Amino acid sequence: MRRLWAEPAALASPRGQQVRGRFPGAEVVEVESHWGIPGLHGNAGNVERWVRVKTEDLVLGVKKSLAARPNGRSADFIAPSTANGCAMACAYCYVPRRKGYANPVTVFTNIDDITGYLARHIRRQGPKPEPNQCDPSAWVYDLGENSDCSVDALVSDNVADLVALFREEPGAKASFATKYVNRGLLDLDPRGRTRIRFSVMPPADAKQLDLRTTPVPQRIAAVDDFVAAGYEVHLNLSPVVLRGGWLHDWAELLTHIDDVLSPAAKAQAAAEVILLTHNEDLHEVNLGWHPRAERVLWRPDLQERKRSENGAVNVRYDRANKGRAVQAVRDLVARHAPWLPIRYAF
Repeated sequence: MRRLWAEPAALASPRGQQVRGRFPGAEVVEVESHWGIPGLHGNAGNVERWVRVKTEDLVLGVKKSLAARPNGRSADFIAPSTANGCAMACAYCYVPRRKGYANPVTVFTNIDDITGYLARHIRRQGPKPEPNQCDPSAWVYDLGENSDCSVDALVSDNVADLVALFREEPGAKASFATKYVNRGLLDLDPRGRTRIRFSVMPPADAKQLDLRTTPVPQRIAAVDDFVAAGYEVHLNLSPVVLRGGWLHDWAELLTHIDDVLSPAAKAQAAAEVILLTHNEDLHEVNLGWHPRAERVLWRPDLQERKRSENGAVNVRYDRANKGRAVQAVRDLVARHAPWLPIRYAF
């Protein structure tokens, strides 16, 4: 890490000092806001450094707005972020759409404010009145909406603090998706109150689209270890990318998962199926650093445009193609991994 961009209050905090101590050789540059860093955000020239930025730059900020947003798909609530951005470089990631040509990790250092807010929010909910697709008995809070918690845990103790919080909350669970195997998480003693969702896709897709991530076979191989360490471990079949041979490759992947997971892992597993959503602006960015990815991500013959709540133009598979694909994945799971319930698919 070469540069540490930091809001003064974030740098002065105990968590900020911890992060600075992990990168003692980094140049510290104070900034007014973690969102508006001259030369980093909004700099189209950074497209040529898309991956290097992730290895050279780290940002410290203070999370200003604390809210747990209702969700209802993967989780009951989206928890306030403790980080933003990622050291990995998945070609379809939606976070860079908001950050402008750069997506390094931003660590929010006011972790006590965030965990305190979450503890109060959990207790206000009371017991969960009935089962839903998120969980039969616990309120589920999604962590790391805009980051990957397994990577975040390499940078600071924010994730360890969140796991510790939910460990003491019998009515709630933390949940996060990841594409990185961080075995340091095995020592956090979650006691069943944190759900890790390992994202998996056919290795051929991951090699082209999931840059700087843990290879898919290694993600699958880690499942049993995380179950043994006290995590609930689910699988995200995500993203499903429609291209030639995709059904065959997903069948092979599901067969491999069925072959290698233990009975204990299978007994507690569940899955989400998420088809690819892409974005017009990100498509243009990708053409500047990874055009090969766009050959499969950008498919106007299969996709339709949809304007998001923030005004961005997203593209997703049109209704007919999406409906057929979702059913095809359901059929593959039923055939090759019948022990794997699908919590939701979209």
